[in-house]
Amino acid sequence: MDHMSRTLSKAQSGDGTLIAYEQWGEGPPVVLVGGALCTAASDAPLAALLASRFRVVAYDRRGRGASGDAFPYAVEREIEDLAAVIAEVGDSACVHGTSSGGGLALRAAAAGVPITQLSVYEPPFHPTARPGRRPAERLALMRLLLAAGRRAEALAVFLDEAGTPERTVADLRRSPLWAGLESVAHTLPYDHEVMGDGTVPTGLLHRIGVRVLVVDGGASPPWTREAARLVAGALPRGRHRTLTGQTHEVAPHVLAPTLEDFFTG
Repeated sequence: MDHMSRTLSKAQSGDGTLIAYEQWGEGPPVVLVGGALCTAASDAPLAALLASRFRVVAYDRRGRGASGDAFPYAVEREIEDLAAVIAEVGDSACVHGTSSGGGLALRAAAAGVPITQLSVYEPPFHPTARPGRRPAERLALMRLLLAAGRRAEALAVFLDEAGTPERTVADLRRSPLWAGLESVAHTLPYDHEVMGDGTVPTGLLHRIGVRVLVVDGGASPPWTREAARLVAGALPRGRHRTLTGQTHEVAPHVLAPTLEDFFTG
């Protein structure tokens, strides 16, 4: 297979849900796990850059894109989804998770999913978060809006909580991107559940035995970078790296060489 070509497939998760995934290239498998509002298409630029060295897999997390869903939601089902995708490409795989996708990948590694090496980019834990103090009001409001079918308003609440400036949200509403974001807004509570109360889960991290690279952006807020350092420090085999000039929206062409070096090192 030419490394620029891709194939579309589906894996069956433990509860029978079909999870859609795309593949690029050949070589050792690398699975990409997207964050909130992301689909396999979101990771396609990074996948294409890695495809000259790896068999890269990006998938639609449950409830998104071409993947199915089942209720009630549980983080354990998403862990099973990742395990099912890995089983489709081999006995094990390297994994990279972005933002809350990194939080999910860390939980999967701690649960024993066969991940050989793991990298995460800015998993959104907060160094000053307190157990049980996740902003429950915002989450409750999002759930109410989503239950009423008001996805656009729920999406705006999430973006505000994430610190997105009002002007940026207004620009997004007028852009072609908004419809795609709104189409997966109903899965935002899933990412909240993945991240729990927002504290760095040191007990969980201590259980991860594989090599883990924790990456942040040099232009990201200081709390984000501090959280990345805390995550790396809590991992038995954790490493930390900062990419100069990058923000939470990391450029694929900057991130790709770092992942290639780590996964082949």
